[in-house]
Amino acid sequence: MISSQLIEEVVVNLLRKASTAIPRDVLRALENSIGSETSNVARVQLQAILDNIKMASVCSIPICQDTGIPLFFVRGDCSSEVFEGIRSGVRRATEEIPLRPNVVHPITRKNPGNNLGERMPFVHFLPSQGDYFEITVMPKGAGSENMSALKMLNPSDGIEGIKELVLETVVNAGGKPCPPIIVGIGVGGSSDIATTLAKEALLVSLEKENTDPILSSLEREIHTALNQTGIGPMGLGGRTTVLGVKIKMAYCHTASLPVAINLQCWAARKATARIFEDGTVLYSLEGFE
Repeated sequence: MISSQLIEEVVVNLLRKASTAIPRDVLRALENSIGSETSNVARVQLQAILDNIKMASVCSIPICQDTGIPLFFVRGDCSSEVFEGIRSGVRRATEEIPLRPNVVHPITRKNPGNNLGERMPFVHFLPSQGDYFEITVMPKGAGSENMSALKMLNPSDGIEGIKELVLETVVNAGGKPCPPIIVGIGVGGSSDIATTLAKEALLVSLEKENTDPILSSLEREIHTALNQTGIGPMGLGGRTTVLGVKIKMAYCHTASLPVAINLQCWAARKATARIFEDGTVLYSLEGFE
């Protein structure tokens, strides 16, 4: 069994890596977008983002002042040791990195000051895929999270209904989620499953092709349509409104078509660790897909 002390140390490292660096696929997408921009304002915004990323990495400080709330995805052991280690790691990381204490009571708004609270940090458990324990952190800021959407479409709405909902959501969001954004879409299941799938979709590499040809085609269509809205970097106009669109789906009730949308800002922070039985720990900002 993995000790809570090891989990704590791994969580501190994960939060430090995720908060101060950007996955390479996101960085490449940002760099490539400058060449496709015709708007000088858009190019200036994109360059400012890239300069910010470089400074954060060199100085080992958070990329964004909103260091988000700590969301975890775990494959493997779900014992109390894991929960204890994750909570201890978040408390330490908040003090040591430091992270902004964003977690508050939803009604009283009282802030405990350590990013801990009822059901927070939240842990999603996923099926184990090997002889290792895997933990991923996704710090999620409020600017993008507040633009999330869920709608129970009629089955007859079909693909056109999905595209219309995503376009409406992103256009209404405008510059609030700090574009260029990544769009995670969950289709099917039930209302709660769809929202979980939308969040999980944000963990997928921008450079990974969807294995479902229908979803792959839909991702490309939506991506093209969103970049034609003219919202642009930071909502100031341009061709780069989104860096990527990722869809995950689950089969659903014959009378339902749940669709959830979760937006991620350009600071698409995440980090993954694999812990093996001999205590070896491997880290990656891109995951181990």
